[in-house]
Amino acid sequence: MSRDVFIVSNSTDELGGVTGWTHQTARLFASQGHRVHTVGIHASDLTMALPERSGPVTALYPAHPPTPWAPRGTLDRLRLPTRRREAARVARKRQAVARLSEIFATARPGAVVVVTQVWAMEWVGEADTTGLRVVGMSHESYDYSRASHRYRWIRNHYKDLDHWLVLTEEDADKWAGDGMDNVGFLPNALSRLPLVPSPRSARTVASIGRLSDQKGIDLLLDTWARVAPHRPDWRLRVYGAGEDEAVLRAQCTALGLDGSVEWMGRTDDVDAALADASVFVQSSRGEGFPLALLEAMASGLPCAAFDCAPGVREIVRDGEDGLLAPAGDVDALADRLLRLTGDPLLRDTMGDRARAGVQRFSEQETLRRWEELFAFLER
Repeated sequence: MSRDVFIVSNSTDELGGVTGWTHQTARLFASQGHRVHTVGIHASDLTMALPERSGPVTALYPAHPPTPWAPRGTLDRLRLPTRRREAARVARKRQAVARLSEIFATARPGAVVVVTQVWAMEWVGEADTTGLRVVGMSHESYDYSRASHRYRWIRNHYKDLDHWLVLTEEDADKWAGDGMDNVGFLPNALSRLPLVPSPRSARTVASIGRLSDQKGIDLLLDTWARVAPHRPDWRLRVYGAGEDEAVLRAQCTALGLDGSVEWMGRTDDVDAALADASVFVQSSRGEGFPLALLEAMASGLPCAAFDCAPGVREIVRDGEDGLLAPAGDVDALADRLLRLTGDPLLRDTMGDRARAGVQRFSEQETLRRWEELFAFLER
């Protein structure tokens, strides 16, 4: 049956994997005849190129809303300008929640709200969701959430939802062990399979991701400092933009890597970037079910990655279609890169296996499981 689906994210245009997932999933739902409305809490200042829309796209704020005021002592409470700014923030939030309620009020019976990130639940939780089924999501691993403030947010905001989803069975089991018995799991889908895989002829290692602490580009530079002296004819291409770029470039210079590291900036043509590489590397401190790994393997690239989350080891079968290193162990990750860059037969064998194996995460299978969930929520 056709139903209304509202996908609510922190932002609908922010550079990053969740944004890509949001628009990919909106397209899949629309292909099934569902009416999809994608909502972001705010518009982003670091945006990505978006695909053709699969329905209305709305941002509740033109920029990131201010954080709530936390007064520090009696004198702080008496500061009139600060109190006025806080009153303006509260009033603007009421308006944003009212707008979200208006959007939800357009729904037909059987509608579902999918909240992709727990921060966005602050607005969804205050909106009128009468008659709607609400599904929450977390796109990071249990361990990464557990080490952050999001663990408390998830426990507070998701425990009473109709359902919520993580990306792997292992993470779902851990949340269930914490008493969150409404949790399930559903992996991300492979968005595309390039017609022609990378020829793996360039002496290039590629990394694609936001230049932020989570993606561990600082760890990648430390790793490459161990690889570069042994592979003087290889280059590391870093694709991405982000708040840590200046610091990372300074680190690169301090490590003497400016001659072997190329800062490519953000790219809207991931397929072309991967076609120009022979190996893919991911150095994240935390992940959920990384789309970058799926895309690299679909392009026929063997991957070296930190085993930082259950989703990583579900995608990369260590020793078969890629090589994993213990999380944060730069010596081990350097060893994996040296093995892949030094052995053309190993690269080709693992790359071919990667391209074939990653197709088990097809869009069709993911969509089937979403439809099963929608039917379950109607019972």
